[in-house]
Amino acid sequence: MENKKVLLGMSGGVDSSVSAILLKKQGYEVIGITMELYSNQDIGDSKYDDVKKICKSLGIKHYIFDFRKEFNEKVIKDFISCYADCKTPNPCIECNKYMKFGLMYQKAKELGCEYIATGHYAKTEYSEKYGKYVLKKSNAGKKDQSYVLWSVPEELIKHIIFPLSDFESKEQIREIAKNSNLEVANKPDSEDICFIPDKNYKKFLENNSNIRPKKGNIVNSKGKILGIHNGLYNYTIGQRKGLGISNPVPLFVLGFNKEKNEVIVGEEKEIYKKEILVTDINLLLMEKIDDWIYVEVKTRYSTKQAKAKIKQDNELIKIIFDEPQRAITPGQSAVFYIDDIVLGGGKII
Repeated sequence: MENKKVLLGMSGGVDSSVSAILLKKQGYEVIGITMELYSNQDIGDSKYDDVKKICKSLGIKHYIFDFRKEFNEKVIKDFISCYADCKTPNPCIECNKYMKFGLMYQKAKELGCEYIATGHYAKTEYSEKYGKYVLKKSNAGKKDQSYVLWSVPEELIKHIIFPLSDFESKEQIREIAKNSNLEVANKPDSEDICFIPDKNYKKFLENNSNIRPKKGNIVNSKGKILGIHNGLYNYTIGQRKGLGISNPVPLFVLGFNKEKNEVIVGEEKEIYKKEILVTDINLLLMEKIDDWIYVEVKTRYSTKQAKAKIKQDNELIKIIFDEPQRAITPGQSAVFYIDDIVLGGGKII
């Protein structure tokens, strides 16, 4: 008999709660897991109340595991080191790789579960063309989250279920929650970085690392000094506001010179790039990209896909876009798509 036990990551939000309802309806034996990832004195234990109530009302087991140490090692330290190295990280991608589809899968095996599930808007299914299970975009349009899942281990895909894959809007999810009398039906979406609830990442860096404001020059691409900055970590590529420079035409952050402690700025036409390299590669459809292949590439969660060709050279993949792309940022991910299937991705350098 097929093992239909599934370990579901539950945060107390409406997405994971409705995922539990849907999985039960599909005949799965659902076990809920909440991973304690960081300390937040303002919330205390109340953050688990919603999850406990939901699991009790649905009659499913629920476990809380303390993964704060591992989260600090794999996610928070990476976040800090990226900013220290003038990069802009995406901590959700590291969390998915190491926590939700790393440690959580280990717990699933310990608990005798064949599958793990989350409330992500993405899809897994068997592809006849590729002869394997693939990661695909969901039907959620702009809310699709396949971009932040490219680093999931390829061998796990056949063990992952995304119950929300076929829903097109959040309203549909909330309607299911209301009809099931869940108190979290109207709970606001969690946004931005979970371990920085006040959204002030600069204050977080100053309080949790040795990164401090350090004044330096703002220069143009020819090295001419145009102004003074108050710490490289306060700026990101493509930024226009807050530069404190008066100039006949708008100026944007182009990059950084870490050694000289300089922010480099220029006109908008200078922030477009046609070729980039990525590292930390994870391929989901094939072992290696030996020759140029045409794909669509997404370089930020919020940007549209762009047509490009890619080729692998050992630990790097080169991307050449059909049209130059705006404000490509080291530390962010480039994710490759063939139609609606995730081919893989890597970190922009």
